[in-house]
Amino acid sequence: MTTTRELAERYGRGVTARVQRFEIVYEPDEDGGFHVSVPLLKGCHSWGATRDEARRNAREAILVWLERARAQGWTLPQVDTVDVRVE
Repeated sequence: MTTTRELAERYGRGVTARVQRFEIVYEPDEDGGFHVSVPLLKGCHSWGATRDEARRNAREAILVWLERARAQGWTLPQVDTVDVRVE
């Protein structure tokens, strides 16, 4: 996983780290393990033999996605929520 120190070295000492929360979705894989996707980041997904490994790999995939987004000039999609009454 990319650390704050590695990001500072890559982008310059003036980079300040902040924490942003991303929702991840686990799906059991037919062959065992878990596929994990990040709904907010189109195409961002990973896999792990356990939920813990899948979560660690998702964190790395998110960092890679964000680095590519920065290089390509992409912006994060707008997020909103909607309440639905379920009976």
